[in-house]
Amino acid sequence: MSERDEVPRLDLLRFLERVQERDLARTRAWIEAEERRLAEIAARRPPPPPPDYVVQNGIGRGPALVHQGFCEPQGARVGAIPEDEARRLLDSDAGLACQLCRPDTALGLL
Repeated sequence: MSERDEVPRLDLLRFLERVQERDLARTRAWIEAEERRLAEIAARRPPPPPPDYVVQNGIGRGPALVHQGFCEPQGARVGAIPEDEARRLLDSDAGLACQLCRPDTALGLL
């Protein structure tokens, strides 16, 4: 092959780039399909049962309220706690009981 018959190196690199872009697009399509499949599986699963009790923490000062799990207070400072922890918190301060779901009544503290 003479120098005139050779494909310029830049053309070869552009060809390689197109092939790799096509492969990348195909891989991204596979990823999207797998994400959709996993989302469909997750949507078919029943949600986990709510915890028995949750604590809603105040801003920098410890627990603010104790709730029964079905009360579902919103916010980032909410966490599940076991029954004995809820009982301990309410024994130490009865004012921590949520006035809507009344965890103190459910625990037999009233």
